[in-house]
Amino acid sequence: MKKVLLLLAEGFEIYEASVFIDVMGWNYVDGDGTTQLLTCGLKKEVKSAFNHTMIVDLLVDEIDVTEFDALAVPGGFEVYGFYNDAYDERFLNVIKAFRDANKTIASICVGALPVGKSGVLQNRKGTTYNSDVRRKALKEFGVNCVNEAIVNDDNIITSHNPFTAIEVAFMLLEQLTSKKNADHIRELMGF
Repeated sequence: MKKVLLLLAEGFEIYEASVFIDVMGWNYVDGDGTTQLLTCGLKKEVKSAFNHTMIVDLLVDEIDVTEFDALAVPGGFEVYGFYNDAYDERFLNVIKAFRDANKTIASICVGALPVGKSGVLQNRKGTTYNSDVRRKALKEFGVNCVNEAIVNDDNIITSHNPFTAIEVAFMLLEQLTSKKNADHIRELMGF
């Protein structure tokens, strides 16, 4: 079984989280059946952007990185407190632990910013939400910020806006399983 940890910060964007849940879930039911996704946060109840609450499966203190194959980090909204959790040392330590264990890290939109702040993208290519403020922040973390929709540098995936979310999830599924399997799930889901 290939296990994905979905790391949620307060103020996470529901769509960006849901693509990982759906793609890995569709694969479990109608694909090769090898993926499982668990959610994680700094506290048991994590509020999303637009004030919806998700009860996570694990707290960051309960994570054993060796049990997982990949980490997924959706972006979120500053106005809903995203950076309070996303820049918390415990949150950043999860990202570092996955990199230290040479696991794939997939982020969407401003989910790239905590990945950058953790130091794992230092001197690597990456991208984030296409605003000057967010790109400047990513560059300040030592990232070679490029203007591309999706960037994969040594199994660290970063992307632009929410429109890239589903493609990032399919890219992660392909890395965990196979291109043939990912294409099968893409077709079943109507993409």
